[in-house]
Amino acid sequence: MGKKQNTQEKILDSATELFLEKGYDRTSVREIASKAKINISLMNYYFRSKEMLFETIINLLIGKTSVSLKEILDSDLELNKKIELYISEYINMLISNPLLIAFVIAVLNRNPEKLLSLKVTDNLYNTDVFTKQLEEEYNHGKIRKINPEQFYLNMLSLITFPFAIKHIINDKNKFSNKDFKAFIIDRKEIIYNMLMCYLKP
Repeated sequence: MGKKQNTQEKILDSATELFLEKGYDRTSVREIASKAKINISLMNYYFRSKEMLFETIINLLIGKTSVSLKEILDSDLELNKKIELYISEYINMLISNPLLIAFVIAVLNRNPEKLLSLKVTDNLYNTDVFTKQLEEEYNHGKIRKINPEQFYLNMLSLITFPFAIKHIINDKNKFSNKDFKAFIIDRKEIIYNMLMCYLKP
């Protein structure tokens, strides 16, 4: 690992921890530099502003996977395959980025406008195409009448909430991180079956 990459990673790790702990607005560039054990001029060399640093962290945590999530919802896949693939991809993303849920919740609680201003976060939410597909499936008698927004929020909650209470789940079940991962992977099928049962006309 080169010195440049090592320094960048130290800055990103330090900033992520401080944003989680204190929020974006209450974290200063000086504090990030101090935690990363570098001087401010060096930090400014790698990241010209705190805003640029924040956007880099979001892109690293969400990145290309979030784009694939939106592509799934906007695809021509049949509804059941779309739901199955979306659940699997979202869970895989959260397994690969264990800090994502805690980071998003922390920023939303303290600086919601900061997170919502970033275009990349749009990829983590519902799309018009998916909403229209649910409505069309009902019109053709394939699923029950539902509120598409409520259905999406149910799906999103079932996927993400266990990651928000990961430490409680691990403590109550005496899980290791490996056990938690296996537990979450099992949920892919459980969530899919629950949602498909709910959609039955």
